[in-house]
Amino acid sequence: MYSVRAATLDDLQALTDIYNHYVINTTITFDLRPFTAAERRSWFDDHHTSGPHRLLVATDEAGSCMGYASTSRWRAKPAYDTTVEASVYCRPDAIGTGCGTALYSALFESIEREDVRTIVAGVSVPNPASISLHERFGFRPVGVFHAVGRKFAEYWDVAWFERPLRLEPRAAR
Repeated sequence: MYSVRAATLDDLQALTDIYNHYVINTTITFDLRPFTAAERRSWFDDHHTSGPHRLLVATDEAGSCMGYASTSRWRAKPAYDTTVEASVYCRPDAIGTGCGTALYSALFESIEREDVRTIVAGVSVPNPASISLHERFGFRPVGVFHAVGRKFAEYWDVAWFERPLRLEPRAAR
């Protein structure tokens, strides 16, 4: 149903529009104001078609951008370079349609041969759909930072998840 490919600069406005929906309407991100595409350019430029930091888009049959997923630098210190942070955002009308699954499948496959050991993900809670998606991809909870983000005049928790890039094969059941 979805085609997944590397993002191009032509996608930047659509990616920004998707992200801004979550900025304005949800606590899924703790950004407090929407961005212009120009403001998101440096974020876009931090991702490449090779290496551990990727940015993929999912398009529908008409070629419309329905979502994106990325692996980004987790922390600035070089000792953390084999760890990446994964994120996925789908257009509201693509939620629950397999878009996030298609994106994460392609994203993790795209970095399979990179020097990456661990993938981490932070999920503001409550967000059962995101937690379910991450658990389906082998992420395991490692802890919760309590009341670390303030948005919409409330404090929100962030649950952290991790998984190795290369999952162990599941034992036969």
